[in-house]
Amino acid sequence: MPIVAVIEDDPPTSNQMRGWIEAAHPGVRVDQWFNRDDAEAALGRQAYDLVVLDIELGRERHAGVALINAINRLRHGTPVLVVSAMPAAIYRSIMKALDAWDYLQKTAFEEADFIETVLEMLRAVRSRATDVAGAAELSIDPLHQGHASWRGQRLNLPLTAQRILSVLAARAGDVVSYDELYRVIKSGRNRDNVRKHVSTIREAMREVDPAFDGIENVPMRGFRWVAGR
Repeated sequence: MPIVAVIEDDPPTSNQMRGWIEAAHPGVRVDQWFNRDDAEAALGRQAYDLVVLDIELGRERHAGVALINAINRLRHGTPVLVVSAMPAAIYRSIMKALDAWDYLQKTAFEEADFIETVLEMLRAVRSRATDVAGAAELSIDPLHQGHASWRGQRLNLPLTAQRILSVLAARAGDVVSYDELYRVIKSGRNRDNVRKHVSTIREAMREVDPAFDGIENVPMRGFRWVAGR
């Protein structure tokens, strides 16, 4: 079963998030840490499947940034969800640049948003693979930007496009519906937005392989990965 770390200095908030995670994923182990020193020591000992953390811990305004850097240094690949009162308009892009999975602003999200994000992250951890569908041709990590390559060449893909590519490749030969693809899109859950992401994937593929034609549009239904067929 997965092991999750919740790093939050406010005990009621920490307990609330722990309760949400345990209710959504029975059997999960949730460790709680309330300051940077204890959290960093725990991260050095334990390989967590997921880390949920606040940016500001006690009087240390950017403790969360230091912890993300520690995670990237000690256990590169551990997905991080940042939950903070800091303005999302400012901090979301900063956290994404540090390779955090997502950013939720306190008081601006519902329990369902938190649970959906955590479960999506845990699903991605389970489905994570070095090579999918196209065997040695496609290498992808749906949790982190900058870890996708096609035929040995790195793909320039944003995270959402990479997650869509991961879903398509994992279901090689099957039609993946628009509804299924909506699950990996955080905003703009509509067909036009999905098409834009698929177009981004195709462009990235053709940058390294001009002859690439491995994603088939299935009218009114969705898309299908056909590369290598």
